[in-house]
Amino acid sequence: MVKKRIIINEDYCIGCRLCEVYCVTQHSASNNIIKAYKGEYPRPMSAIVFEEQGHISFALQCRHCDEPPCVEACLAGAMYLDEQRGYVLYNGDKCVGCWMCIMVCPFGVIKLDLENEVVASKCDLCIEVEHPACVAHCPNEAIKLVEVDG
Repeated sequence: MVKKRIIINEDYCIGCRLCEVYCVTQHSASNNIIKAYKGEYPRPMSAIVFEEQGHISFALQCRHCDEPPCVEACLAGAMYLDEQRGYVLYNGDKCVGCWMCIMVCPFGVIKLDLENEVVASKCDLCIEVEHPACVAHCPNEAIKLVEVDG
């Protein structure tokens, strides 16, 4: 099976954070930047963890592991593996807020929502569109979607 994965090239990242802006917009109710940031409450969280130190910057997303520890650790079945596509997905309706997924993620890319005490954001590769928003809107192609054999 061929799987899609996001890869990052930090040499091309300029730290503009457009990946975060478009991630929030893609997962908003309106799909409109202004409305997502100024009119929606609660505002969707970005599924990107942005790292920056000095002149080095890059975005991190869920790696969609072949054997995801977050799925294994999830007591409620909120984290699950979509076998057909090889994506690790999240069903917020099942989340009980134990945060085990956050604790076991080796990449630290699952975010929590302290206000609602549940997992709030995890990259889903924008399954509803052809290309993830972060990939489609990265001005320097520092974030790419590639196909890998799995």
